[in-house]
Amino acid sequence: MTRTPGRGSGRLRAAFLAGLAGVAACGAGPVPPEPAGAQELLYVASQEDVTVAVIDMATRTLVHTVDLKELGFSPTAKAHHTAVEPDGSHWYVSLIADGKVLRFDRENHLVGQLDFETPGMLGLDPTSNLLYVGRSMAAVNPPQRIGMIDRERMTLEEVDVFVPRPHALAVDAVGGRFFTASLGQNSAAYAPLGEEEVDLLEFPGPVAGGAMEHMQHGEPMNHMLVQFAVSPDGRWMVGGGEMSGELLVFDLAAEQPAVVHRLGLGGKPWHPSFTPDGRFLWVPNLGANTVTVVDVATWQVADVIRHAALVEPHGSAVSPDGRTVFVSSRNSAGTYRPADGSDRRPGTVVAIDAATHEVLTVIEVGRYAAGMSGVPGPAPR
Repeated sequence: MTRTPGRGSGRLRAAFLAGLAGVAACGAGPVPPEPAGAQELLYVASQEDVTVAVIDMATRTLVHTVDLKELGFSPTAKAHHTAVEPDGSHWYVSLIADGKVLRFDRENHLVGQLDFETPGMLGLDPTSNLLYVGRSMAAVNPPQRIGMIDRERMTLEEVDVFVPRPHALAVDAVGGRFFTASLGQNSAAYAPLGEEEVDLLEFPGPVAGGAMEHMQHGEPMNHMLVQFAVSPDGRWMVGGGEMSGELLVFDLAAEQPAVVHRLGLGGKPWHPSFTPDGRFLWVPNLGANTVTVVDVATWQVADVIRHAALVEPHGSAVSPDGRTVFVSSRNSAGTYRPADGSDRRPGTVVAIDAATHEVLTVIEVGRYAAGMSGVPGPAPR
């Protein structure tokens, strides 16, 4: 681990954004929602359609679709990932090609936006007003910086992380740190929440002879970690490697995080999610059209789920009560045929019973369903 000086002086996160000049702007008008009531909502970005599906997690139904093109954003904006306030009052979406991060209220009014070059993953700090944003995988050579956004003011501060193509992103609210990993090398950067001076963490490359599906002889052995997930108790962080097919397990209990387990899942492990009790980890395998369930107590594979609607599974989220796991699928080639028999090639959100692993519902959403987020469940006591 190498300590690398950042641009700032480690100011407290409640103060360092004050007075910054932002790029906030109000939207072009409200998007009429269905009555929301006390619903626990899931927000699913459809990258190709440039829409966000709003799903009631309790009833497993689509209650509204927010068409971002109707708000003036381009047909190629690429809506990629979402984040939701802990109380559900606002939600956020990143637009890769338009270079925007948008803020909506619960009634789906666009209430703020700012510019950020090729935004990708979003990570919300529930203990402050900060929203972290990384760079998209589509960005070949983006700045070696991530964004820290004051969510109320929609103002931006960029933080040097000193790793190429920072993509995977996580907020550890228990340990009070953020993490981002490089797509270009086996390294990550992390710092206390709200601070700019990062630590660099190197981790081992793929195991020789393992599930290095796309490695070619002589090329650097690089995981290309896609996305992180932190366990509810803050003990573990996991990240899946697109190139290696490995799931890396980091122990966050120590001051210096370290890889302590490695699972060769194969199939491009994408956006993982822990259940609220921390007992299981659910991992969409984009390249294998499966979802892997991992027992956290043993770090062994407990089940592998297959279904006709799991086609290029991308994102995952768990209902606050822990009973239902939702997995988005791109279905970019139209392998899954819609229920109406048409030639549409919708993205899907598959609702799975967390106890029985039975597929409960298939919800059709916009094309190329990608990142998703809902209000997280309570941390275990």
